[in-house]
Amino acid sequence: MAVDMDDFWVFGYGSLMWNPGFEFQEKIPARAFGYRRSLCVHSWVHRGTQEKPGLVLGLDHGGSCRGMAFRVDRSLKDEVVAYLRERELVTHVYKERTMPVLLGDGRRALALTYVIDRAHVQYAGALSAETAAAIVADAVGKSGANPDYVLNTLSHLKGMGIRDHWLEEVASLLPQAAVQR
Repeated sequence: MAVDMDDFWVFGYGSLMWNPGFEFQEKIPARAFGYRRSLCVHSWVHRGTQEKPGLVLGLDHGGSCRGMAFRVDRSLKDEVVAYLRERELVTHVYKERTMPVLLGDGRRALALTYVIDRAHVQYAGALSAETAAAIVADAVGKSGANPDYVLNTLSHLKGMGIRDHWLEEVASLLPQAAVQR
């Protein structure tokens, strides 16, 4: 099935999936290929500080990622892009990209999304679940406690029928990591 290339789509893989913050015409499960959801961003603002960074999700190279695609009215494109840039590019740890996604009904679309900049100082790289849990355990930023972010993310993913085994492992280690700090 083809998608009208004049449509404007946004792909979300983290909190954007359940809290887009913009008006949309259609919301549908989607998959991006060549990237995976990863707790690979040292958060200096929302879930940590520069002195004590937390970890938040990024779209990193490798595998594929199940998320949500939002079709936005073309007349709102500039407004939505401006909003997303303000939300996602706070420290410029993400790069804005347009990439193909496979929609849940078999259609294909080009969607705006944000992928991790591996050259950025906030890129955490591939961490063991134990290391990630130790970082997350007591980090707090302007949007709240880092463990709450991880647990809330998992709860929403579960509600959408999306499993993230590595993130589940990190969450299972959080009480242990908090005790060891």
